[in-house]
Amino acid sequence: MKLFYSKILLFGEYGIIKNSKGLAIPYNFYKGTLKTLAEVEAECEPNGQKREDARKSNEALKAFASHLETLTNEANPIVRFNIEKLNADIADGMYFDSSIPQGYGVGSSGALVAAIYSEYAIDPISAIDDLTREKLLQLKAIFGRMESFFHGTSSGLDPLNSYLSLPILINSYDNIEPTGIPTQTPDGKGAVFLLDSGIIGETAPMVHIFMENMKNEAFQKMLKEEFIKYTDACIDDFLKGRFKSLFGNIKSLSSIVLNHFKPMIPKEFHTLWKQGIDTGDYFLKLCGSGGGGYILGFTEDLEKAKRTLAGHKLEVVYQF
Repeated sequence: MKLFYSKILLFGEYGIIKNSKGLAIPYNFYKGTLKTLAEVEAECEPNGQKREDARKSNEALKAFASHLETLTNEANPIVRFNIEKLNADIADGMYFDSSIPQGYGVGSSGALVAAIYSEYAIDPISAIDDLTREKLLQLKAIFGRMESFFHGTSSGLDPLNSYLSLPILINSYDNIEPTGIPTQTPDGKGAVFLLDSGIIGETAPMVHIFMENMKNEAFQKMLKEEFIKYTDACIDDFLKGRFKSLFGNIKSLSSIVLNHFKPMIPKEFHTLWKQGIDTGDYFLKLCGSGGGGYILGFTEDLEKAKRTLAGHKLEVVYQF
């Protein structure tokens, strides 16, 4: 079975709902693959935690399979699955063996969706073929319908990133493309990192808050004239390796998020967020929808950021 990796949306959370740019990258530290309960039985002690996790995953797959059967049976299906084979494999104890933390904004459901599509879709679009923009948008739409089972609504971007295992640049809602990012410098001073909030986040309630805020004209104006402006600038800077300029724009973006997206930031991190802006030692932003999970951090001096954030768990994603 193939491995499917987690993803990080470096830039574009919420903005991509309203046609801003976005940039998503695979994060190979976490991954998942389809396995059977027979395999876990061979590895684990009876009633072990891994066995229990496998059983819960198998149960969840049964419900997901019903959703996929509904998609397959639509009058003009966007995608069709071999439901008979899928149900037979689930009955044989198939589950998704994953190290990707759930509710942390790194694409746990996206990796599962990509794995199921790869294995059970009828005439799937290949991840290794020459992918036209039309095929990318078709895949994104399919994955959006599949992943809506988990979140109520989905852009399809997380599964697309996991399926292709490539950085993806979102130029607008109907214009996406694989892209290259600057080569990492393993011992570089600058870094992008994940900060563990220690809280599981839920996507649907956060998106609901955002959509309610969008009914406010002042919030709409801020999103268009400030949030999207600095998100797009950060993406351009990052892709072109203009790191000095990037940190000026990241500081502005971090301030905007603190001022206008406070419900998406766990309360105990409000002070830490402001401390980064005030000292310049690091700048924080949402990782996905927020509300918990990981918080994304950017720093020009990783060692200094580690000292300032002593007592907090940091995972380095990218160094430059």
